[in-house]
Amino acid sequence: MSPLLTDPADFSTLVQHFFAERLLQQQAVSPRTVAAYRDTFRLLLGYAERQLGKPPANLALGDFDAELILGFLAHLEAERHNTVRSRNARLAAVRAFARYVAVQCPPALLLVQRILAIPMKRFNKPLLGFLSRNEVQALLTAPNPTTWYGRRDRVLLQLLYNTGARVSELIGIRVHDLELGGTSSVRLHGKGRKQRTVPLWKETIVEIRRWLQFASLQADQPLLPNRWGKPMTRSNIAQRVSRAVSTATPQCPSLQGRIVSPHTLRQRVRNQCSHLYLG
Repeated sequence: MSPLLTDPADFSTLVQHFFAERLLQQQAVSPRTVAAYRDTFRLLLGYAERQLGKPPANLALGDFDAELILGFLAHLEAERHNTVRSRNARLAAVRAFARYVAVQCPPALLLVQRILAIPMKRFNKPLLGFLSRNEVQALLTAPNPTTWYGRRDRVLLQLLYNTGARVSELIGIRVHDLELGGTSSVRLHGKGRKQRTVPLWKETIVEIRRWLQFASLQADQPLLPNRWGKPMTRSNIAQRVSRAVSTATPQCPSLQGRIVSPHTLRQRVRNQCSHLYLG
């Protein structure tokens, strides 16, 4: 076996260069992607240590064969109770490293090919509920416009409906991302540092102007802050959408028992809004 596959120092160097050079310098991936890949390797190294009886510092590239990776993926589902989607995300990180190794370490090509042959696992995507126009309108007007939270939540819901933004894009909006002039729009920051500009409807502009005047937000502040002035979290957004559903249900009984998420509002508008991609 080639020394490149048995020397722990060579494996450590490959991992370090994969993160520092391949991901950060060459591909310039987002911090979120780096964190996801880091967590995958933390879990994989821990699993390898338990299975092989070697501390991470003594592990070599040759230890990471297809059999170990398959066992790791089974461990994620059976013992850590990861969903198939999470399992596939971990495999995607391992595959990215394997492709890097194939170029940097040709003696490992057979090992890499076997890892890359591990398939993603298929799964059934749940059907998303569809909101009628009346149900959407009931949600948009549910928050109390006389309170701080109510005014913010009206902007939150209106932006979800208007832009079809992902939750991560929504909570990343700063006041300076808004253009409220002749052609009003909002700049969204998506995955991989991509940006897109989405036109704003008149109803959305009205809610935003009222909110900005009420909250006196500065240009560099989050448009949708929590009570401490920090950006809202995913769980905050989900809670406020659920609260709007509860408030709107007495006036719109068809919402009774419905599971409405931020993505539900996105689905209604995805084909209605044209996006200008800025790269």
